[in-house]
Amino acid sequence: MAMKATLEARRAVRAYLADIPIGERILVGVSGGADSLALAIALHAEVSERELQLIPIVLNHNLQSGSREVAGQTIATLESLGIYGGIIRELDVVISDGLEASARRARYAEFAKVSEELGAQAIFLAHTHNDQAETVLLGLARGSGGKSLQGMADRNGLYRRPFLTIRREITEAVCNENGAKYWSDPQNFSTEFLRVKIRNHLLPFMEEQIGPGIADALVRTATLLRQDSELLDSMAAAYQGGLDCQALAELPIAIRSRVLRAAIYEAGAPPGSISADHLAPVEALVTAWNGQGATSLPGGVKVERISGRLSLSQQKENRGPSH
Repeated sequence: MAMKATLEARRAVRAYLADIPIGERILVGVSGGADSLALAIALHAEVSERELQLIPIVLNHNLQSGSREVAGQTIATLESLGIYGGIIRELDVVISDGLEASARRARYAEFAKVSEELGAQAIFLAHTHNDQAETVLLGLARGSGGKSLQGMADRNGLYRRPFLTIRREITEAVCNENGAKYWSDPQNFSTEFLRVKIRNHLLPFMEEQIGPGIADALVRTATLLRQDSELLDSMAAAYQGGLDCQALAELPIAIRSRVLRAAIYEAGAPPGSISADHLAPVEALVTAWNGQGATSLPGGVKVERISGRLSLSQQKENRGPSH
């Protein structure tokens, strides 16, 4: 009997392997949950036909009791599926701008480090259709503009997310079809996290009150916004006026906001940390100058207007005594 979910997962990953040369290494992030185990299963089945080396990376964030045991069990589960060569990396997550954001930043930093060490051609992540819908609603709640509403890219540098069209019930079915026991993260049920509230309460409520198809509509919206955003990003990248306030003021706001965000991130703000509220006082330094002072942003970035230009610097944040 054909394993329908596994075949669907394998079809999803094929296009993301096609351009990787024979014999190269690829990484897959595996947490032990259904999504990442399903991705590892699908990739393992496909890479054997393409002579690629698949290396699972299991990151222990050290944020929960028993996390080291979960990481070890994940490696054991992979090996029971015939997927060998997994690597466990221990993370030291510095909490600076919230647990979720800090853990995500540490995670991506470690992925990048491992990929450089091993010479990997791609890093596969198991974000699903459900995750994409949740991400769009998160962006809406945070008011951080079209950039966050466009969700996650299926390809972004080394990162590839072939499951953005795959629903969570499919990944669970893949695990069941292959006899893979997956781990359910307790934090996925903790209402301390906004994403959990969206997943377990808001999206189901919207489906009930408005009708089915809300998640599909959110993902379609993300795709359309990404297409528009890519054009605006290219226009912002072509801007040559630097941080001269007069030149910035002459730009359409959709372009100017992108130029400002890029400069702020380059100055040291954590990726994805700048919301519309953060950007508003920086915008005022350009277009509503009344002699106001500097504004402070995440990551210790300070922006001020000096002699008709924006000046950005990074200062060490005082995080208080560690415990």
